[in-house]
Amino acid sequence: MISKENIEPIQFLFEQDLLEAIQKVGTIKQVPKGEIMIDLGEHIQFIPLLLDGAIKVVREDDSGEELLLYFVEFGNTCAMTLNCCLEDTSSEIRAICEADTTLIMVPVTYMDPWLAQYRSWRNFIFESYQNRLNEMLKAIDALTFLKLDERLEKYLSDKSKVSKSASLKITHLEIAMDLNSSRVVISRLLKKMENQGKVVLGRNTIKINI
Repeated sequence: MISKENIEPIQFLFEQDLLEAIQKVGTIKQVPKGEIMIDLGEHIQFIPLLLDGAIKVVREDDSGEELLLYFVEFGNTCAMTLNCCLEDTSSEIRAICEADTTLIMVPVTYMDPWLAQYRSWRNFIFESYQNRLNEMLKAIDALTFLKLDERLEKYLSDKSKVSKSASLKITHLEIAMDLNSSRVVISRLLKKMENQGKVVLGRNTIKINI
């Protein structure tokens, strides 16, 4: 059973009866930075509720190239995961921890009953779908309408937000993979941003001034 201290961060999200239910059936999971939490083709058994940290959600095309969809932050869950739970299908996304992450894992068997039983759960699930849909639309808009340098600025801003730090520990290759570009192009754009005073580049670090 989860302790009251563990569940305190999400008390504002759910009614008391539901919080008590989550305490009884949920389990705490801690995942280190960089580890894959959910992988492609995996059959999902739990609904993740994020208590601390951040998760990057990506899709992979037929050639193995990854496309960044969105980030999941505190107090949220992954809508793509919820969809797999509802449809009882395998995961079509890869979820990678952006930082050391702590989650409450709720068994998927409670997904449907809680939708009927708890209003706060229904609101949470529907809002999660809407928020993630908005994020995916932004990702599509960025791919369609923004130049790569604009996408890079948005990416760094989003990374800074989810990590709660203006200093990012990340390589140019990692950025290139997330933006479906090449390391050489990303390095050139980052150098241009540094000359404009928008970033300060270090060894596998980027300090953001935008």
